[in-house]
This record gives sequence, structure tokens and C-alpha cells, in this order.
Amino acid sequence: MAFDYKKEYKEFYLPKNKPGLIMVPRMNFVAVRGRGDPNEEGGAYKQAIGLLYGIAFTIKMSKKGDRQIEGYFDYVVPPLEGFWWQDGVQGIAYAHKETFRWISAIRLPDFVTQADFDWAVEEATRKKKADFSKAEFWTYEEGLCVQCLHVGPYDAEPATVARMHAYMEDQGCRLDITEHRMHHEIYLSDARKVAPERWKTVIRHPVRKG
Repeated sequence: MAFDYKKEYKEFYLPKNKPGLIMVPRMNFVAVRGRGDPNEEGGAYKQAIGLLYGIAFTIKMSKKGDRQIEGYFDYVVPPLEGFWWQDGVQGIAYAHKETFRWISAIRLPDFVTQADFDWAVEEATRKKKADFSKAEFWTYEEGLCVQCLHVGPYDAEPATVARMHAYMEDQGCRLDITEHRMHHEIYLSDARKVAPERWKTVIRHPVRKG
């Protein structure tokens, strides 16, 4: 049976819908950076998602080709994630999506090296006849965070974030969003197939003690 990160690491991908603190270790991702409204049809964000899945599935399906990746095991491609910020804004100004800066990402298994990633970029470029040069191998250690499962549309996130921040303060922590520690979302639902009121999103904010 294929290894499923959501099931094996429930603390990261399937938290309860009440806030909690978690220490998030270093992870590797395929990532694409950009800016602008993620809802723009044909915009940079939609294009980035295509690049991410192109690389993610090239690596997953390498088992059927000539590339033998050392340590490979079959796995379910992890969910899409997004790291968001806006210049000069502490937190997120949902009414001004046009000012978003973002890193869109999909987790990679630990067996994937930079060399394997570079091969996947070349292979995806060759097979799909598209430019994958914006995709990067990104290592990120998130550290101490407060997180919560949000159920509902993205524009309703502020209510969940308010609960997270109240819990954070009760635990003696302070918000620590910077240019290196960002508002983080993990998308557990396919927004094309599920009604907005049923969307499930993990929201994670970096914090520090004291």
C-alpha cells in the first residue's frame, strides 16, 4: 500500500478543528514563488499549481521509467500547501488579494535529492513541452506554530485565525510572522469538486514563547 503522508503524519495534516501548538520539523518541497490574486483565471498562481503537480508526479512515477531513485518507496502525492504574506502587513489582508506574495508547494519525500529534483525538471520539460524552470527544490523548517483545521470558505478564515491567536496567547506565546515565517495553509479539499462550506484547510501560524 502506498505511503500516505496525511494518514502517517496526522498531527501535521489532519489536526482537530480547535487550536493547538505543534513543532514542525524541516521538510523538503517542490515550490514555485509568485505574487498576485490566486483566484485570477490563467494567473501566475494557477500556472504554478500546474508546475508543482507536473514535478510531483514525475518523481512519483519515476518507478516506471529508467530513473532509479535511491530509497524510493511508493507514496500518495501530499496535498497542496501555500505560504502567504503581504509587504507591510502583519497577518493577512483578505480584502486585498492582489497584493499577495506566495510560495506554493508540495512536500517531497525525504529520499528526493537535489539531483533527483533536477532530473524531474528536465524530464517534465521534455515530456510536457513546458517551462518548469520556476520550480525549485525548497527546504523549510517551520518550527513552533499554532494550527487549526478550518472548515469553510477561505474568506471565512479570520474567525478561525482569531481563535488560534487567543489560544496562542493563553499558552504564553506571541505571533512571529516575518518574511521568513509565514501564514501557512494546507489544502485538504479539491475546491473544484467540494462546496466552499465544506472546504477543509489546515491553517498554521508561526509563534514564539514569551
